[in-house]
Amino acid sequence: MKFGAALPYTNAREIADLAALAEEHGWDGAFVGDAIWTVDPIVSLTAAALRTQRIRLGVMVVPVPLRKPWKIASEAAALDNLSGGRMTLALATGATWMGWHAFPDEVTDTKQRAEMLDETIDILAGLFAGQPFDYDGRHYRVKLTALDPQYYPQRPVQQPRIPLWVVGAWPRMKSIRRALKCDGVLPVKLDAGGQMGALTPAELAEARAYIEANRASDAPFDIVIEGSTAGLTPEERRARLDAWEQAGATWWIEGLWGASFEEAAARIREGLLRIKS
Repeated sequence: MKFGAALPYTNAREIADLAALAEEHGWDGAFVGDAIWTVDPIVSLTAAALRTQRIRLGVMVVPVPLRKPWKIASEAAALDNLSGGRMTLALATGATWMGWHAFPDEVTDTKQRAEMLDETIDILAGLFAGQPFDYDGRHYRVKLTALDPQYYPQRPVQQPRIPLWVVGAWPRMKSIRRALKCDGVLPVKLDAGGQMGALTPAELAEARAYIEANRASDAPFDIVIEGSTAGLTPEERRARLDAWEQAGATWWIEGLWGASFEEAAARIREGLLRIKS
């Protein structure tokens, strides 16, 4: 299981500092958030890419109804090239409670946002391949066959595409089946009434078994758990992480979203040995 840090919402310079610190202390990934109005995550990760050599960089998560698929593709491909192939994109329908009411022209309907997510996944796969294709969706249309290839941007270093993670709600089969088209899932739990709950390692094991039984590809697939080990003893921390790893998680993302710069830096300096100890 790899270990990443979800960095706080702060400016690009501090994101670069924290990402460099995470690389120095042996973390495997540094991730930033996105929202309807926030410090641009691609700008922040660009700054981080210039300060690091090894660590994986990603957005958790891109609210795709707010971003045109071709804009997501062009920015992500540029960052993948700049970083030498270290970019990961995590996608979702977006958390509308995070300020969307201040921008009333944005799409908030649940069904429409899910459709936009599905179409974005399809279009990104085509754009990252850098080959002519046409796409006629309900929300987006692409006529790449009408564009001279000389205008295509540089393809990502990672092929056939930049890894795509997507939020998947267990046990909602439609949501989990969406993850089968991607390269990883950030599993969450929704009950019968649509309320968010705490996913357990046992439920993760069930979701992993479903994914393994139904994926058409044998390419690597990530199962990403985000949480916090703050305040735990070394024994409690190890027990929590071991349980997720045994259930099938391939990434643990330590959530530092609400931390100050100093708090996040202190947590990162603890390093992987403290996490695993």
